[in-house]
Amino acid sequence: MTKIVVVDNHGQFTHLERRALRDLGVETELIDNDVDPEEVDADGVVLSGGPDMDRIGRSVEYLEGDVPVLGICLGMQIIGVELGGRVDSGEYGGYADVTVDILEEDDPLVGSLAPETRVWASHADEVKEVPEGFTLTAKSDVCGVEAMSDTDRDLYGVQWHPEVAHTEEGDEVFENFVEICESAKVDAEAQA
Repeated sequence: MTKIVVVDNHGQFTHLERRALRDLGVETELIDNDVDPEEVDADGVVLSGGPDMDRIGRSVEYLEGDVPVLGICLGMQIIGVELGGRVDSGEYGGYADVTVDILEEDDPLVGSLAPETRVWASHADEVKEVPEGFTLTAKSDVCGVEAMSDTDRDLYGVQWHPEVAHTEEGDEVFENFVEICESAKVDAEAQA
């Protein structure tokens, strides 16, 4: 069975991320962001949202593993900052119901949501420039980088919260990430 861990960055919706994965039949565990990635055996990692960069524990170390990573809100910002992109304050600010335009229909994470989807997102901080190697996969009227992907390294991020009921196709984002993790697992087994 596929196992995906959710790294808890102290976000208010983190438990819903774990539940969304569990409801898809995935073995999942919510782990504190101070857990050493070397101690974690999983087929994928979700870096949860959270209040600020000062409380991300060892989240950055999970980017160095050999399994797919999905960053949600703060989790995406961690990926952005650590890999050479730029994060700054958003012009819009707090939570809002936003229409997101999907820019890459063949993207494995968000492409199936094309041409657009309604999401619940916080824009207090956001990725302003994607890191080298990443493709901008979604944007909105209030945020230029709503989602990004590096398919070569299996690193993905969404600014919005796919785990909350206000996001129309949130389950599909998690389903797509599970497929990414299962595909990576098959590839790794074939190379072993």
